[in-house]
Amino acid sequence: MTIEIRPLCAEDFRDVGRIFFCAVHEGTQHAYTLEQRRAWAGDTIDLSRWKDRLTTLAGFIAEEDGDPVGFMTIDRTGYVDLAFVLPSAAGKGVGGSLLNAVEHWAVANGATRLTSAASLVARSFFEKNGWTVLEEEEIDRHGVVLRRFQMQKTLAEGGQ
Repeated sequence: MTIEIRPLCAEDFRDVGRIFFCAVHEGTQHAYTLEQRRAWAGDTIDLSRWKDRLTTLAGFIAEEDGDPVGFMTIDRTGYVDLAFVLPSAAGKGVGGSLLNAVEHWAVANGATRLTSAASLVARSFFEKNGWTVLEEEEIDRHGVVLRRFQMQKTLAEGGQ
C-alpha cells in the first residue's frame, strides 16, 4: 500500500463528501447513535454543499494507490476543522500522514499550535499524536446532542 498526500483542491468535493459520509456513518457507529450520525452527516451526501465548502478550505487529501481515502483541513490559525479517513483505510497510517502534512503546513504558515473540536472517535487519534483535551462539550446539531472535545497541540519549530 502506498499513501500519497497532496494538497486538497476544489475538484475533490465528490471524494471529500464520500469520505466524510462514510467515516461518520460507518466509522463512528460504535460511538454515536444513528440519530446522532444522521444529525452530523445527514441521510445523503450533499455534493453541492461540499463543492461550495471546498472553495474556501485549505488542507490535504490522502490517496492509497491513487484512490482518495482521507482528508484533513487547516486554517492559518492552526484550526483543524475536518479530519476524516474511510473506515476501510483506518489503522493504516493515513491519519498520521495527513496530520504530519497539516503540522508542517501550520508551522510554515506561522502557527504555534493546532486546535480542533474532536469527536469521540477522533479524540484517541489526536491524543496518540501528542494532543491534549482542553474541555469536553456538548453541541446541538439539528436538535440532537453530540459530545466532542476541544483539543490542542503545541507545535515545535519544524512541526511535530
